Amino acid sequence: MTSEQPPSEVTRARTAREAARLYDRGRPGYPQESSDWLVGGQARTVLELGAGTGQLTRHLVAAGHDVLATDAEPAMLEVLSERVPGVRTLVARAEEPCVPDRSVDVVVVAAAFHRFDPEEALPTIARALRPGGHLALVWNERDTRIPWVRRLGRLLDGPPEEREPLRDVLVRSPLFSFVEEKTFKAWQDVNAETVRHLVLSHSHVAGLPPEEQEDVVADVRDLYAEYGRGMDGMQLPHLVRCLRTQVVHQPGLFGEGAEPTPEPPATGAAGEPDSGDDAGDDAEAARRARSRERFLSDGTDTDMLLIDFR
Repeated sequence: MTSEQPPSEVTRARTAREAARLYDRGRPGYPQESSDWLVGGQARTVLELGAGTGQLTRHLVAAGHDVLATDAEPAMLEVLSERVPGVRTLVARAEEPCVPDRSVDVVVVAAAFHRFDPEEALPTIARALRPGGHLALVWNERDTRIPWVRRLGRLLDGPPEEREPLRDVLVRSPLFSFVEEKTFKAWQDVNAETVRHLVLSHSHVAGLPPEEQEDVVADVRDLYAEYGRGMDGMQLPHLVRCLRTQVVHQPGLFGEGAEPTPEPPATGAAGEPDSGDDAGDDAEAARRARSRERFLSDGTDTDMLLIDFR
């Protein structure tokens, strides 16, 4: 008897790791200012769903947030751990509870929410959030106002998918309140070496037979030769789309007239429950009030789009 994995499993694991590394090299990241806007305020407890290889995670950790990065694909988290050493990770689907109820300040999702089942994922996310906490989504869109970027899109993208806008998904949910929107600009550096990574990291191209993949790579190399900037390479412009919305905790939303499981009691330095004085309760109440105030507006804030769906 041997403890070695069957060759087929070893091959699948190796292929998954290679695909994850290619994805990491080929996909655009996010500017620090976008991650700051998504989380807001001082250091937070953040649950990241669909974290992938950590393009957003690295900014969250650098900003001092306590992050738990989750993904359904172990290979993605392996690469994430290499890129962001020491961050906590967990293999988990977004639709399944992975933290205690009301235990995190923010849930963030970077370029992954469209793969979730919102009917299952949104209640799970709402359970995880503390009162005053919020859900934040971010994704990159190529700036197709530029003609050569439109040409690149025709080479990389498959047929357009009929998909409900993410903002509308959030607006329809009774679990969340007003939706804020903000857009940032970013540029992805592409050179003669990373052109191939850029092409093969797109799901439509990755699903093609190998010979057709190479045809797309050749076509994009031709485009790069036409629009690249010599030693500086190509600057691919992106619009970084961001949404955030505050959780609504109401009786009856989590079952037959029931609220989510309450948070465990606070613990002192030695891990024992606090003595029950009012100082901790006052501090927690003040923290929650500050959290709520971050998302209240009189409607004059031009950076905030308020959508009253009630």
